[in-house]
Amino acid sequence: MKDSDKTVSRVTIIILLAITTFTYVLLVASNDRPLFAQIRVLGHDKTSTRDLSTNQNITRGYIRTPGIQKSSLPTTLEQKEKSALNSQNMSAKTQNNIDNISSQFEKGPRIALIESTFTAAAYNNSFYVFYQKYSHVSADNNITNDLNLLSSKVIKYPTITPTTNVHSAFAMLSLLKNFKLISPDSNITVLTDADVDNGSVFHNRGGSVDINSNAYDVVILGHQEYVTQREYNYLKDFVSNGGTMFLLDGNVFYAQVKFDHNTNTVTLIKGHSWAYNGKSAWKSVAERWAKETSEWVGSNYLCYSCDITFANDPWEYQHHEEQYITNHNDKILMNYNAALLHYPSLKPVIATYELNYQKGKVVSLGIYSDDIITNKRFDNYLDNLVLQYSVQKQHQLGQEQQLGSVAS
Repeated sequence: MKDSDKTVSRVTIIILLAITTFTYVLLVASNDRPLFAQIRVLGHDKTSTRDLSTNQNITRGYIRTPGIQKSSLPTTLEQKEKSALNSQNMSAKTQNNIDNISSQFEKGPRIALIESTFTAAAYNNSFYVFYQKYSHVSADNNITNDLNLLSSKVIKYPTITPTTNVHSAFAMLSLLKNFKLISPDSNITVLTDADVDNGSVFHNRGGSVDINSNAYDVVILGHQEYVTQREYNYLKDFVSNGGTMFLLDGNVFYAQVKFDHNTNTVTLIKGHSWAYNGKSAWKSVAERWAKETSEWVGSNYLCYSCDITFANDPWEYQHHEEQYITNHNDKILMNYNAALLHYPSLKPVIATYELNYQKGKVVSLGIYSDDIITNKRFDNYLDNLVLQYSVQKQHQLGQEQQLGSVAS
């Protein structure tokens, strides 16, 4: 063979090797998912996971889908090690335990952000028009006029943007951006009040909600002023099962509404100083579940019209709507040293706190965090707080699974 022919052959071989190597790298890279969190948006209607493989809209670095999305895990060295273990004739039961433990940590904490869509509907030229019009009637009066104002349409698929009518939606958007930075492995889902009312915080077993099995590790609420009885009960069950619930804002669980899934309409039942039975409305309690909320949430709503100052105010927060501590088991994480200007003898404790309730816990900021969600110092505080409790939850779950595998 001539020297020129040998040179051509060598060059050809080198090119083929380069192409093969490059193709292999592309294949490996294609199996890896981006470091940012996968956002799975649940709609009110149930959608099968098979229908979700198409029509995914990738927007600003996160994935939005109209239903539950199964996340595929990247091929890792750890998974290759599992395959090697399989080849060593490990029992199926032992292998299954290992898969459960490792997948839990690969997925990261399961976090659900819950938009306060029922509250948004109540504020949408309905409930509050009625409240104002009949604010001066006596307690023994039954109101039979303008009752249509005590029902309001709920946006079925809310858009999470800074211009959304739901005030808490902007806070949720900011949280999404922050969480993608501080905890890229988190599986973050955006739910609405209607989803929670439908049992989406729990696993679905054979078409029915299993209220003893949480689908998430952490749920984060905004301004959930209006909730249904079932939503209230489900969130309480979620915490009882071992979940962690964060409350971003004050004035939560203040009034009960009913929700019609067919018409996407909420109607006042009781709370916010009124009760309504569908035929007439009359003056009633202010906070719907005051005693029960104190027992498992740890605080109650203070007031809107009060003049409140905060001696400890690292984020330049100004009074809006706050919770005050009403449970002696609350563990204070940051006391804002609040004072009521016109009632100096009253000293309500407004604070960031945690409360253990059965197997889980509630963490409340105590203030209306939406107002300072763009404050970087506050964001750092909140992000670290959520990350801290998410890691604790992951560690706890890992220990429980390891103990379960040893016992079996």
